[in-house]
Amino acid sequence: MGTLIVTGGAGFIGSNFVRTALARTDDRVVVFDKLTYAGNLESLAGVAAHPRYAFVRGDIADRAGVRALFREHRPSAIVNFAAESHVDRSIDEPGDFIRTNIHGTYELLEASRAHLAGAEEPVRRAFRFLHVSTDEVYGSLGETGAFTEESPYAPNSPYAASKAAADHLVRAWGETYGLPTLITNCSNNYGPFQFPEKLIPLMLLNALEARPLPIYGDGGNVRDWLYVEDHCEGILAVLTRGTPGGRYNLGGQGERTNLELVDLLCALLEQQRPARENPALRAKGVASYRDLKSFVKDRPGHDRRYAIDASKIRRELGWAPKHDLASGLAATVGWYLANGAWCESVQSGSYRRERLGLSTAG
Repeated sequence: MGTLIVTGGAGFIGSNFVRTALARTDDRVVVFDKLTYAGNLESLAGVAAHPRYAFVRGDIADRAGVRALFREHRPSAIVNFAAESHVDRSIDEPGDFIRTNIHGTYELLEASRAHLAGAEEPVRRAFRFLHVSTDEVYGSLGETGAFTEESPYAPNSPYAASKAAADHLVRAWGETYGLPTLITNCSNNYGPFQFPEKLIPLMLLNALEARPLPIYGDGGNVRDWLYVEDHCEGILAVLTRGTPGGRYNLGGQGERTNLELVDLLCALLEQQRPARENPALRAKGVASYRDLKSFVKDRPGHDRRYAIDASKIRRELGWAPKHDLASGLAATVGWYLANGAWCESVQSGSYRRERLGLSTAG
């Protein structure tokens, strides 16, 4: 039995990965999370009593806290999900992204290096530092093609730039210090426990309340969508079988324009909770979820298209997503319909699904 530290484990992808790790490994799983607005213990309620689970509240950019974490738990691996992740917020408050995504990753790398400096050879050989990143580091694609592990970095938002910088740090610590690092770059995730500032939960919750469904620009921006449970299985495959120093792209082969995606969500809501049975829509005289669509001013620097070529991880590790977009979205809609209490609880702070990311003033 090893000890796996999952930073950002109370967030969307992190909390799903904690469940995967507890179910699929014999490791102790220690979650390290600052519990900012998007990190919630409610997302871990189902595993809180597990005998191999522990939670430590802390900030990855806090050197003293990170070093204490390593001294107490002596990890055999780190999976770093901890990040500020919403592009719109990065436009308004880029400093938070620099601190957490860049400086925080640096502190984890240095703590890992110090941890291994006094360790025996089998411990050093088995240790892994897996950094979870994004396809946004590659910038924007044209109408054709897909990002590979060799695609040049060209980040266009403060968020993407901070993640690109963190990727480079992780690679450099592997090359310079011999730290056994791994990097994954994924396409857009969706599924249970996603904070409602992101597109899919935002659209679902707004639609259920008969609020406008804001679509940026002309709605033609294309994203490749990956169900979060499939992503977590891929991360576990990289952690356990990936080649140290390697990078792996994970994608869902689910490309859709934002407008197409919103239409799919409206259709699924109509199937699972018909508009005629929704009192919020009836009160506003709205006959269809699609009637709530509203085109709004585009995000500054909005990348037009992302697509992931995941052939390397398929070829080397045998991973492939189990959910297509239709089945994954149907499961996601069902989860949000069944978990209204969670949705309300995580929105109890200052964020109430308002528009962010329009300010470019200093």
